Amino acid sequence: MSIDQYKKEVGMMNLEKLIAEREHTPDVTFPVPDEELLARYEQLYAGAVSDVLREHALLDQGLPGHILPLRPNRTVAGFAFTVKSAPNVKVTGEMSYRAQMLSELPKNAFIAWDTSGDQKATLWGGVMTATAVSLGVRAALIDGGIRDTHQILEKDFPVFYRYRIPNGSLGRCLITHYQVPILIGDVIIRPGDVLLGDIDGVVCVPRAIAHEVLLRAEEIKANEKKLFGWVAEGRSVKQITDDGGYF
Repeated sequence: MSIDQYKKEVGMMNLEKLIAEREHTPDVTFPVPDEELLARYEQLYAGAVSDVLREHALLDQGLPGHILPLRPNRTVAGFAFTVKSAPNVKVTGEMSYRAQMLSELPKNAFIAWDTSGDQKATLWGGVMTATAVSLGVRAALIDGGIRDTHQILEKDFPVFYRYRIPNGSLGRCLITHYQVPILIGDVIIRPGDVLLGDIDGVVCVPRAIAHEVLLRAEEIKANEKKLFGWVAEGRSVKQITDDGGYF
């Protein structure tokens, strides 16, 4: 095979479908105001939403179990604002790019940060928290390190994180992208997806079905109220299952 023939064979590879699947960010407007949608999600819990996603054959929407809530008593929902960084010794340009990213944080964002497996630095701390609060950001999920924990706790701001360490990020890692699809564990998170976090962790709801999932999760919550009532009444397992209940 000649070089020209080889180039033709390789060059003819069709990647349009792969690019469309991996990189698209749906532009969906909800039938209710954004604030109402998020407030109603915050009346739910991650487990119920995960069960609804299973009904949509989406089994990998729960973020990895190593990501823990700093405030276990808080339930929070927001729209994904994605950030990706990676271990890097380079320092030049990091501060200006970080400032650019922060300047574009919208109200009601739930920051989702893919650190590319970094285990030596922190990507979130006290100043980042204060900045996020001032901009109306609702929460942050860091698949990596945080520090300045006392300062974070002084603010009413939910953070989900992997570990704590004193090391700062400058000279250890570099922000490479933001507002692009990212992968944390088995979960693809796209800008604008709905993230819901509580004591059990964080679940990602694709934006295209977020309103539909909300309605079904609210239905499940109402049904579970009935189930708890039946259990309290002393009904048998058979009576409950015969009436459509489950365990």
